[in-house]
Amino acid sequence: MSKQPTGLTVHNQSRRLEVEFDDGANFSIPFELLRVYSPSAEVKGHGPGQETLQVGKREVGIAGIEPVGNYAIQPTFSDGHNTGLYTWDYLYRLGQEQDSLWADYMARLHAAGFAGDSGRETGTVLPGTGAKASHGCGHKH
Repeated sequence: MSKQPTGLTVHNQSRRLEVEFDDGANFSIPFELLRVYSPSAEVKGHGPGQETLQVGKREVGIAGIEPVGNYAIQPTFSDGHNTGLYTWDYLYRLGQEQDSLWADYMARLHAAGFAGDSGRETGTVLPGTGAKASHGCGHKH
């Protein structure tokens, strides 16, 4: 039997989504974690190893949340991202596993070359996704 939420509260000041479930579990999930683990194809890709590392989401907010049937929500984040459908089971997993998911996210930021707590600031871009480096030597032959 799938778990059902009994409460859903958006805390814009602390940037956390509070979710209470019918089994008594209560999770407070940071917006940033929700955003970087969006179940959308844009973030997850179309298979293992296709994930796109999300950066610069420390200050992300939630502008709105739409219910999707009786099984999911579709948040609109302040950066415009709104294609993730968060099922109740997925929200439960994010809440339950947020410590290990956070550690994994930080490890992926470090692997991408961001030191310490960097890579989370608004405006951050992934190395190699900005301006393309020129491969020419610049001399006429």
